[in-house]
Amino acid sequence: MSAVIETSGLTKRYRDLVAVNDLDLRVEEGEIFGFLGPNGAGKTTTILMLLGLSEPTSGNARVCGFDPTRDPLEVKRRVGYLPENPGFYDDLSGGENLLYIARLNRIPETEAHRRIVRLLEQIGLGNDGDRAVREYSRGMKQRLGIAEVLVKEPRVLILDEPTLGLDPDGAARILEMIMGLSREHGLTVLLSSHLLHQVQQMCHRVGIIVKGKLIALGKVDQLGSAIFKERQWNFLVEVEGRADGLESELRELPGVADIEPRSRGWFLRCVRDVRPEMLSLVSRKGLSLLQLRSEDATLEDIYLKYFREA
Repeated sequence: MSAVIETSGLTKRYRDLVAVNDLDLRVEEGEIFGFLGPNGAGKTTTILMLLGLSEPTSGNARVCGFDPTRDPLEVKRRVGYLPENPGFYDDLSGGENLLYIARLNRIPETEAHRRIVRLLEQIGLGNDGDRAVREYSRGMKQRLGIAEVLVKEPRVLILDEPTLGLDPDGAARILEMIMGLSREHGLTVLLSSHLLHQVQQMCHRVGIIVKGKLIALGKVDQLGSAIFKERQWNFLVEVEGRADGLESELRELPGVADIEPRSRGWFLRCVRDVRPEMLSLVSRKGLSLLQLRSEDATLEDIYLKYFREA
């Protein structure tokens, strides 16, 4: 696979502030890559440099084979960017906004109309294309924003918090759309988001950036194995009945490293498989086992661990 986005030593300084610090990053063709970090970590600064909207202090970047600093227009022809709050002309309809963008990209009128009809159907706004955007909900505007970046048929999508402020159903529809586009058209997606469970659902790999420095890079399961070597077995256990003293006895089982109370049970982090001893203990106490489920480290666990260490 070839790299669609690649940076080497990419650095951005604002006087004494280092916003991005020696960033080495590689995003492969067709990959959905999650770019994670707290506010002020350097995510947006990195995105602006990739788009040629900000010049790096040192280092370099290549997007679709072009240097964004030297060939920003070539990069913009191939990359669709959806900011956190996409802007539209509220007095124009959704279709008219898309047509305006198509004209800016010098797409022939007939072809532009064909693409707009197809995109409006694809994003679920086929019956709303003639409505003024001021009448759109936030979710509709987010979907229109995705259509806007797709009008020019880009090779790469860069999405900054695409589901922020949406209800669960609206967020799920946006994520399904992004995954479908990547799968069907081979689009490369760089996704910046704070919603870690969504990133874990859809991204092939993630990178975690803190204070401008990339501190972790890889698949979620690989990152989890790297930082939780001593916690290779995680279990959620729920029981029915009077569980007096069960928590303290669970803590005393050889191999249990940590235990967290949950609403109807406990979450155990263990250095070995303790299920046989756990089942025996529950049976001896005359309790009914409602659930015993193995759980891998979540992206939230991984993110917090790396963030706190950084």
